[in-house]
Amino acid sequence: MTATTMSSSELDSERADLLAELATARSALTTTVRGLGDEQAGERPTASALCLGGLIKHVAAIEEGWLRFVLEGPSALRFDLPDGVTWADLAAGTAREIPQWAIDNQNNFQLLPGETLAGILQRYAEVAARSEEIITTIPDLSATHPLPDAPWNEPGAVHSVRRVLMHVIAETAQHAGHADIIRESLDGQKSS
Repeated sequence: MTATTMSSSELDSERADLLAELATARSALTTTVRGLGDEQAGERPTASALCLGGLIKHVAAIEEGWLRFVLEGPSALRFDLPDGVTWADLAAGTAREIPQWAIDNQNNFQLLPGETLAGILQRYAEVAARSEEIITTIPDLSATHPLPDAPWNEPGAVHSVRRVLMHVIAETAQHAGHADIIRESLDGQKSS
């Protein structure tokens, strides 16, 4: 433990509760891949394009991005478009160039060649450890940053650290539910 990191007994109750809920949601997600190999983690057994390994990659990327936002503000979540490309072009699939952030987001939903389930789980554990460090050391959960410009963000909206954490918990729990369905479709196993 570093000098700036508090033990769980030293955390205020709100931080302890938020960390506990995030840990519960993470566990619900990662439990869905218990006993699976790389191939199964990349399978898409439902009508959805989602796979278990991709869901974990996506959630790790979302958590990492939002916790960077907590530290850096809107520059951590940039959604710039290439010159001459509009949001309408991107939504319609007619953009002449796809921004790298959109490609990265799409790739986060699948296992790419050379990726392993063990590697994805290790990365998620690293992201979780960094998030917990940030949550325990950030001075004020009420501190805010403006959201970046994007069509899905209300213009002028701000998020506090607290709201970011609630969003990350909700996103993780939502995808844990998706993962439960995918796992049951794969081999009949339930993660709970």
